Amino acid sequence: MDNATLVQQFIGRIWNNNAFDELDAFLHPDFKDHSLPPLFSPDRDGLKNWIVSTGISFEHRTFIEEQVTEGDKCITKIRMDLKHIGVWRDLEPTGKNVHAIGYRYFKLKEGKIIDHWALIDGMALENQIKDTALGCKAAE
Repeated sequence: MDNATLVQQFIGRIWNNNAFDELDAFLHPDFKDHSLPPLFSPDRDGLKNWIVSTGISFEHRTFIEEQVTEGDKCITKIRMDLKHIGVWRDLEPTGKNVHAIGYRYFKLKEGKIIDHWALIDGMALENQIKDTALGCKAAE
């Protein structure tokens, strides 16, 4: 499978469908996630735990809005549609439907993801949950 399709299927299968038994098909043995919070190890286990943790706070679905793949590098502009169902940033669940725009950058090696970075507009999520308008906002 080509690198663009690999990234699309990774987001669909792993992030959206929690198909963690398929992680080996997507992640290189030397995979490192450079974006996880410090409580999570920067490896496949940390990634899995982060996705599970996210699912405790939000029902979530990620959509790729734009994607550029060149050789072993891929960047995606994503939209995350979420429903706030659990405590997040000390905010009790509200049941609100919210969304965030973000970017994910992948480096690939031997047909698998070896490095990942993410920039997600968490402040926009917090503002929507609190019904406030503070901070900067990533362009939609």
